[in-house]
Formats: sequence, C-alpha cells, structure tokens
Amino acid sequence: MSQEAAGSGSPHELKAVLFDMDGTLIDSMPLHERSWVLWHAELELPFDDPDGFFHATAGRTNVEILRDLWSDRAEAELEALAHRKEVLYREIAARELTLIAGAAEVCAQARARGLKVAVCTAAPPENIAVAFERFGFAALVDTVTSPADGLRGKPHPDIFVEAARRLGVAPENCLVFEDAPLGIEAARRAGMAAVVMTTTLPGSAFAHYPNVIDTLADYNGYTLPTHLTRKENPHA
Repeated sequence: MSQEAAGSGSPHELKAVLFDMDGTLIDSMPLHERSWVLWHAELELPFDDPDGFFHATAGRTNVEILRDLWSDRAEAELEALAHRKEVLYREIAARELTLIAGAAEVCAQARARGLKVAVCTAAPPENIAVAFERFGFAALVDTVTSPADGLRGKPHPDIFVEAARRLGVAPENCLVFEDAPLGIEAARRAGMAAVVMTTTLPGSAFAHYPNVIDTLADYNGYTLPTHLTRKENPHA
C-alpha cells in the first residue's frame, strides 16, 4: 500500500519510529507459540486453536490473557502462571532467537537520518533484556515502553503515547511498526500511522485499519518514508 493511499490530510514529517518487539523486530512469535504449547501441556490444558489464540492475544500481557481465562483466580496465581510461560520462552530464545530480516538495517537507517527510535512492547523486562543483549539494541533505541512502566497493554494506546511523550515527538510525526491487530489498533487510538509486518498474520487481517500505510513481509529493501498522512482522527 502506498503512502498516498493513507488518505486525505496534510502530510506530517516523520520524526520517530516506534517498533513493537515480538514479531516485529525479532522473529520470536514461533518461539512464543512453542512456549504456549509447552505451557498448556504442563498444565494438561487443551490447546485446540492456536491460530485463534494468537490472533486474539498478540500484543497483550500474559496476565491480561490469563485473567480472561480465569477471572476467579488470585492475581498472584495468574502472575506465577504468566511467569512460567515466559521462563519457557526465554529458555528457547536464548538459543534460537533471530532478528526479522532487515530489522537492524532499518534501525540504523533511522539513526542515520536523525530519527528517534523506541521499542513499545508488551513483553516483560526479562524478555526485553534477552533481545537487547543478543542484538545490541541499546545502541539503536532511545527509549523502551512496556506494561512494566505501569502502562496498559494494547489495544490501549498508552505504550505508544508514552513513547512519543518521552521522545518529545507529536503522535502525527510517529510511525509504528506492528505485527498484531491489537497493536495496530493501539497505534490508531494514539493517532499514529502504522506499517504492518506480516510475520504473524496475513495482511488481510489488517485490511480494515485506516492508519496502515504499508504492509511488509520483512524489512529487506525498505526505505523509511519522509512524510506521513493519517486517515482519520483517533478515538479511545
């Protein structure tokens, strides 16, 4: 989809790029899927529709996901269950985690152009640390926002809004990269244009989001735009 297809309105200069992490910068979603399978098996729970599960939950925190499954359980129990799932993920990620093709080059491209860069993720701090240590993101990223900062998870816009505030950039000057519908919706609510990464779901899963200006399988050959056009006014 071309930038012009984003709709009417004055174009805004691109000043910041905001990346989701899992499935957007790092090729972690297959590893998360495997860890959820292991987690369900440990608890002897059925897991008959993994595709539907990931479509509905990508971008949310584990506690938010588990609270919907077991609303009657204590918060401490949900947190322990959520922690166990991430332990399983990190055991796999420490050995196998890779970048989405071209991700490092796009981050470097943003740096070379003087753009601000943020990672905006629902991942817990320990998972963020694994990726940052493995790929040296600290040298490429200005700030990280996550629910660990007391922010609500996606589709709430909080994580993106806070990143823009920290970077000193208006929402209309930010471009979000996301692989999950809940993340694209969070960007829309934040008033930000977005690029869909089809690493987790096909582009058709995002067809009705008016803030999407491009759809990518990976970053190879991708050039960041200079200006953005937003389709609609956001609403919470």
